[in-house]
Amino acid sequence: MDRYRSRSPNSSHNNQQSPCKRERDNSGRGHGESPSNHQRWSGSDPGQSPLISRALSTRRELYERDFPLYKQPVEVGCFSLDSERKFFNDSRQMRYYVEPDQNPSFDLSDGYKDRFIKRDESVKEKLDHILRWVVANRSKLNSRAAAASSCALDVDFVTWRGHLTKLLTTPYETREGWLLAVTRFRGTLYISEVETEAARRERENRAERHKEMMYWGYKFEQYTCADNAHGLPDPSGVVNTNEAFCTVVQTRLADHRLLFSGEVDCRDKDPNAPAPPACYVELKTSAETCTSKQRSNLHRFKLLKWWAQSFLPGVPRVVAGFRDQDGVVVSVETFHISKISHLIKNEYNCWKPTVCMNFCCDFLSFVKRVVTEDSQSVVYLFSWEPHRDVTYSVHKDSQYSFLPLWYVEEMTRSPDAHHPS
Repeated sequence: MDRYRSRSPNSSHNNQQSPCKRERDNSGRGHGESPSNHQRWSGSDPGQSPLISRALSTRRELYERDFPLYKQPVEVGCFSLDSERKFFNDSRQMRYYVEPDQNPSFDLSDGYKDRFIKRDESVKEKLDHILRWVVANRSKLNSRAAAASSCALDVDFVTWRGHLTKLLTTPYETREGWLLAVTRFRGTLYISEVETEAARRERENRAERHKEMMYWGYKFEQYTCADNAHGLPDPSGVVNTNEAFCTVVQTRLADHRLLFSGEVDCRDKDPNAPAPPACYVELKTSAETCTSKQRSNLHRFKLLKWWAQSFLPGVPRVVAGFRDQDGVVVSVETFHISKISHLIKNEYNCWKPTVCMNFCCDFLSFVKRVVTEDSQSVVYLFSWEPHRDVTYSVHKDSQYSFLPLWYVEEMTRSPDAHHPS
């Protein structure tokens, strides 16, 4: 549906100039002026054009302007990953939400010791699953305009939803940095995350209690999801985190055409539910909130990530299971994504959806401006740590290269020669 998201109630309506606009170059032939531009793209190399700079600020106040246009996400496909992470171009791993009682007493630790198969997180899949979907569905993504140009796909960016979620939350993140590898190939920019050293150390040294708490989220899904629309959940089964159902959506953020994929927990089982992605449901667990301070913290920290993750693909609601210290779900609450901005508006110094979306939009503009060489072997590595600017470095034929040869060869072929399996 070709329409745009309405502006956020937290939008700023002052007359601040958009920091996204470029400075004039020395000849005066600029595309617009911004008094804050030098603060955001600082440290230009002497040999670079004034329009290309080395850093992007994450200061929140620079992004407090009107909510950017965000086109209603459209699902263009889906795929499934089985118990061995094998790719299938279908919805076989789709699950159906079964609403629990308001006070369900789900034991989230059940099965952790004896019915849990955990995905190997040391195996870095990069964009491979999305790329398999692209190859299998190439005809859906080609347009006459793309066929007549050097652009193999009719999109500007291909990535995971999780990478975009990290960008949305960056202006408010105070603990974890990130590394994003970007390659321009046949006109499209591919964004793939690189594990930071800090994240690797955390993954390899997790306490047993932390590992069990991570399991709790998957177990809550098992308590509330059925394998078919007329079935019931089976909490006696094995939890296997290799399995996944993923949506693939297309949308546009300002002038950035996006194609991204994200895992979906389940869908509404009502046969009259709206078409995807509006029928999807995101499931979460969180510590129960017994005080106003705890509720405020939920609004200020957890809801930011919940909102960002679901708003991007157009998932309309999050169902949260609130658990006690022993991992027993004591209550369930539904959060409607469209109402979260209203929930947080009275919180002091709280996050703002408009800041999140404007930063993401400006980062994508920054990437477009910086990533100029079109080659599968060249990676522009964007790096960020809390309280710092986003910076980048350029690498050729390095450990950071992530587009597989099979994908490059397939996409270099003429579309007419393509015969999907």
